[in-house]
Amino acid sequence: MISDYLPVLFVFILAVGAALAFLGLTHLLGPRVKDKVKLSPYESGVDPLAPSHPRLTVRYFIVGLIFVIFDIEIVFLFPWAVVFKDFIVGSPFILYEMLFFLTVLLFGYVYVWRKGVFEWE
Repeated sequence: MISDYLPVLFVFILAVGAALAFLGLTHLLGPRVKDKVKLSPYESGVDPLAPSHPRLTVRYFIVGLIFVIFDIEIVFLFPWAVVFKDFIVGSPFILYEMLFFLTVLLFGYVYVWRKGVFEWE
């Protein structure tokens, strides 16, 4: 049984070995130019006038997080839709489960909407 996985282990060791070998070769054979221009944040030699990462408002991250949460919840609709026709014949319980799930999802959306998360200033 374990002998079935030996080729996978061999390929994994080969990949890690090749990656380490290439990193070592670039470290040994690569150019070593260390002057003020090369060590500056921008290699063009122009001094930066402002920070490279501007600040973002917290609302941006909240909307992104809400999008991910609702997107993952909506993904649960696809397996349900695939098996719906097979299971609805025996009992409508699968329909009631999904209606409950969508109701909870709708209440969450209305709560976030009422809190004013989607309104930009």
